[in-house]
Amino acid sequence: MKKFLLATVTVAASGLLVPQGVMADPSDRSEGLYMGLGTGFSSLQNDRDEVADFIGSGASDYRLDDDDNVWRGFVGYNFNPYVGVEGFYSDLGKVKLRGDEQGAHTDIKSSAYGASVLGKLPIGQHFEFFAKAGLAKWDADVRGNLGDESLTLRNNDGVDPVYGVGAQVNLDRFLIRAEFERYDFDSDYKIDAFTASLGWRF
Repeated sequence: MKKFLLATVTVAASGLLVPQGVMADPSDRSEGLYMGLGTGFSSLQNDRDEVADFIGSGASDYRLDDDDNVWRGFVGYNFNPYVGVEGFYSDLGKVKLRGDEQGAHTDIKSSAYGASVLGKLPIGQHFEFFAKAGLAKWDADVRGNLGDESLTLRNNDGVDPVYGVGAQVNLDRFLIRAEFERYDFDSDYKIDAFTASLGWRF
């Protein structure tokens, strides 16, 4: 969370520090298509017992390493300065489960794609906060074992809510964004993603 707050402050500061002559009036591009790419990190919001239930391991004697890189791409359309829609794909990295036995480990690789509705609050000419909510088609692919090679661990997929908040600076055609997202895959498996993105407004 501290990294996300730092990224948000940086985005806000960039909107204040860039010379006004560099930026065009955002009303010129308050409607229309945009796209972007971003990266950051993910964090699992569940404990070992819950993850064990999610993959069907039948055990919880292992360590969790859940801080991994996130990559995401998005394409959106602004109907006006306050409302937009966005499609996305997110590679949410791996959650690593490390058992006490040598070689006993499992990786859960997660990804998601979907669509969200954005509500935006412009602040001044070049800065905005936003909140979003939508649905994500997700997949959690389990590889490895936790010391019991006879046990087939369970892959999971589904369609569930995704929601988030963020801040964005608009520099003529360019955008700079910092955001937090919660991927609510399952009561036993929820991933938070903190990302910073660069984009282009058409």
